[in-house]
Order: sequence, then structure tokens, then C-alpha cells
Amino acid sequence: MSASAPFPQPDVAEMYCSHRNWLYAWLQRRLQGTGDAADLTQDTFVRVLTTRHLETPRESRALLTHIAKGLLIDHWRRRDVERAYLEAIAHLPEPQVPSPEAQLLLIEALMAVENMLASLKPLTRQLFLMAQLEGMTLAEIAGHTGKPVITVRRHIQRALVACMSTR
Repeated sequence: MSASAPFPQPDVAEMYCSHRNWLYAWLQRRLQGTGDAADLTQDTFVRVLTTRHLETPRESRALLTHIAKGLLIDHWRRRDVERAYLEAIAHLPEPQVPSPEAQLLLIEALMAVENMLASLKPLTRQLFLMAQLEGMTLAEIAGHTGKPVITVRRHIQRALVACMSTR
């Protein structure tokens, strides 16, 4: 990195040379040879290049492990969403199956919804899903959960704000 870099970082190229094979093997063990370890290894180092909190080379493996674990979780979530989507469209006749490009866009949208829902507090998520998926009114949700209607309204409002901020 140049001297004009906005934050101190050890030489990322040196870190890559020193730890790439170790990280690749670590990811391969966790992915059980699915072939995605190389991509996640590269994604991990891309994140390192954009990370401001790496201060010393001693932290290299801990940082790589931390970033890679997050990427693994994202990878597994995406795989689960993709699998569920493909199962949902498996019954469609061939002319109705979305194109690969449309499928990719739909999966990206589903991942955005998944991430938004995961960011909500459990009660907020529960109340929001009761309203959106089960079509329950505020009064019905309040009656079902024992929460005051005003509390239910606040939680659903928070969820709706989260929906709007993911655009």
C-alpha cells in the first residue's frame, strides 16, 4: 500500500502470501470440498483490503478467520435461500421458469429480505411476519401476543422502516 493510504495496514501482499494456503485449507474443511473455498479465500482478502481495523501482522490469522466466518455464514444463508427458491419453482412448467438472469435477481432480492429480517429484533420480526405473511390485523396480533396494539404498531413500523432502508 502506498504511504498515502488512509489507514495503517501491514503489507497485504505479504499477508496473502503467508496465509492464503492456510485460509484456503481452513475454508475447504468447513465447506467439505464444495469448490467454493477459492472464491471465499479471495473474498476474504478483498475484505482485508477494505478493512480499517487491521493494525499489526500478529492479528492476521485472527482477522482472516473472523472475516472468513462471516463470509461462510453469508454463503450458507444464500445457499439455503437459493435451494428453497429452486424447490419453490421446481413444479413450474418449462415456459414459466424464470430465466437464469431473473432467477439471480430474485435470489438477490430474497437475500436482501433475509438480511433485513435477520437485522430485526426477534419480537419485531415475529410481529412483522404475523402481519405480512399471515395477514393479521394489529388488533389480532395484539390479541394473539398479549401486547398492546400501540406496541404492535411500533414494532411493525420499525420493520417497515428497515424494509425501506434496504433499497
